[in-house]
Amino acid sequence: MENIKCLIIGGGPAGYTAAIYASRANLSPVLYEGLQPGGQLTTTTDIENYPGFENGISGQGLMDTMKAQAVRLGADIRNGIVTSADLSSRPFRIGIDGREEIEAESLIIATGATAKYLGLPSEEKFRGMGVSACATCDGFFYRKKDVAVVGGGDTACEEASYLAGLCNKVYMIVRRDVLRASQAMQERVMSTPNIEILWNCNTQEVLGDMNGVTGVRILRKDGEVFDIAVDGFFLAIGHHPNSELFSRWVNVDREGYIITEDKTSRTNVEGVFAAGDVQDPLYRQAITAAASGCRAALDVEKFLNSMKQN
Repeated sequence: MENIKCLIIGGGPAGYTAAIYASRANLSPVLYEGLQPGGQLTTTTDIENYPGFENGISGQGLMDTMKAQAVRLGADIRNGIVTSADLSSRPFRIGIDGREEIEAESLIIATGATAKYLGLPSEEKFRGMGVSACATCDGFFYRKKDVAVVGGGDTACEEASYLAGLCNKVYMIVRRDVLRASQAMQERVMSTPNIEILWNCNTQEVLGDMNGVTGVRILRKDGEVFDIAVDGFFLAIGHHPNSELFSRWVNVDREGYIITEDKTSRTNVEGVFAAGDVQDPLYRQAITAAASGCRAALDVEKFLNSMKQN
């Protein structure tokens, strides 16, 4: 059975950055990319807020660059999906594609979080063409335009407030007659003149053409169907951390995000570390994920050195 010194699970900014740092520390990292090599960023067209790219870069381009850098430095990046995990003792036993098993002396979980979508075919059709799950990532492209935000919680109110500072008009599509957000967030939204809340409404269809989103068809609770013209459609109904495979062993919060100790990447299982969106319910940005990947690799290096001394 293959024994790996530093195993990284997940091929997004956290995983690739961990591979870069682990390679430079001579930890011979092996990274399995999972179902979506590059992570959520591969569904984003252009990124203009990642430092170092004056004219912006595509999400796929950024991930390709990170991956190439990790490979150049010696990381072993493999296609494959982790299908089982036994973290009861070291070395950890990890199943790949349901066919083979490997051992790992240390483990970095960087499996990310998946944005929740409504499940509409039209929503999938226009993903990356006006449909987004990150206002901070994509809001800039809708300056002076009209957009819609789906959701009624704190995240939706935060996204709507952020977009209101950029956009001409922000519609909030709320399925109930009240917001679930905190009182402070509700007051902020209610006092923002270019935010309009559409109460008791559900999205029936995202409208668009070959150039992208052009509007939203909405079904009100009383049966009324109407369209609004928008250029952007933002989902703010939550994220789902991809932690199920490990939650039997590592501590997670009630939403499923892996809990790390203090300001480190350490989990409650010695030798297991977490980085990126799988442990970050707050920021969920490429740069913060990359930073946590750096911390995880440094923590692994320190951990493995301590094991040598014992």
